[in-house]
Amino acid sequence: MSSIFTKIVEGEIPCYKIAENDKFLAFLDVNPLVEGHTLVIPKKEVDYIFDIEDSLLQEMMLFAKGVAKKIENVIPCNRIGVTVIGLEVPHAHIHLIPINNVDDMNFSKPKLSIDSEIMLEISTKIANA
Repeated sequence: MSSIFTKIVEGEIPCYKIAENDKFLAFLDVNPLVEGHTLVIPKKEVDYIFDIEDSLLQEMMLFAKGVAKKIENVIPCNRIGVTVIGLEVPHAHIHLIPINNVDDMNFSKPKLSIDSEIMLEISTKIANA
């Protein structure tokens, strides 16, 4: 069964796209901890990040680095936090989270509800950075 991320890759579910190439996709998290919270996924459906073949995982991290630099150019923050939890969706993904302190990455905090127009504006600014 396809994951929700595979359905996003295949265009069955829309997303707020940040960056894409033939192997990876980055898009805003629709349940973000902070504005600019972005997910980076391989287009190939792999459940566990450490099951990704080494060369593809290396490419994924370099892709995520480029996306993080774009986020930093748009969202005021001290750093881009990186986390991999891997329990929410059975498709490997990296969270890129603009942070000013460690609590900004606390996944037990309530998620933000951001208007779709603002999400589109944020994704467009980051994509164009």
